[in-house]
Amino acid sequence: MTQFKHSAKANSVHILTAVGATLAMLALFSAAQGQWRAMFLWILASMIVDGIDGPLARHFDVKTHAPRIDGVILDLVIDFLTWVFIPIFALFQSGLLAGWTGWCVALIVTPASALYFADTRMKTSDGSFEGFPGAWSMVALVFLALEPPTWVMVTTIAILTPAMFLPLRFVHPVRTAQWRWITLPMTLIWTAAAAILMAGHHTTALTLALSLSSVYLLFAGMAQQILARKA
Repeated sequence: MTQFKHSAKANSVHILTAVGATLAMLALFSAAQGQWRAMFLWILASMIVDGIDGPLARHFDVKTHAPRIDGVILDLVIDFLTWVFIPIFALFQSGLLAGWTGWCVALIVTPASALYFADTRMKTSDGSFEGFPGAWSMVALVFLALEPPTWVMVTTIAILTPAMFLPLRFVHPVRTAQWRWITLPMTLIWTAAAAILMAGHHTTALTLALSLSSVYLLFAGMAQQILARKA
C-alpha cells in the first residue's frame, strides 16, 4: 500500500506536467484568434506549472516511484511548445513582424531553438542556463506589451538566437539560488507589469518596470559569471 501511495503521488506530478500541454493548446487557440491577453494568461499558467512541477518531482522522487514516464523529456516537449512555438507564431500572427521579417524569424528561430532544447549542456550545476534558454515567450510578451519598432525586435532576436549556443550564463527565475532574493521579486514585477500592460493599461511606470525587470533577468546570469571569474 505504501508503494502504491508513492507511485500515485509521483505519477500525479507527471500528470501536472502534462497539463502544460493543455495550457499550451489553449494559448495557441488564443493566439490564432488574436486574443493576446488570453494567450498571455495561458502562457503564464504554463509558467507556473513549469515552476512547481520540478520541485514536486524531486520531493516525490518520480525517478524511483514513476520511472516509466521520463519527466525531463515530457517537460522539454511542453516547454518547446510554450516557450518557442507559440510565441513565434504569435509574433507572426500579430503582424508585429510582418512580411519577410516574420518569415525569417519563424524559419530560423524554431530550428535553432529545437537544437538548443536538445543540448546536453543546457543546464548548469547551480540551476542556471548555459546560453540564452530559448525563452521566446517572455521576449514575445514584452514585444506585444511595448510594441517596439521592427528594427528593435529583429535586432534583439538576431542577438538572442546565436546566444543560445554561447558560453553565457542566464538565471532561472526560480531555481538559481544566487541572488534569488532579488531574482524572485524581479520575476514577480515582470509578470505583474506584463499582465497589466497586456490588459491595455499603458503607463510610463509600467513600461519602465517591465523594461528594467527584463534587463535584469536577461543580464543577471552574465553578471554573476563575470563576478565569479574575478573572485
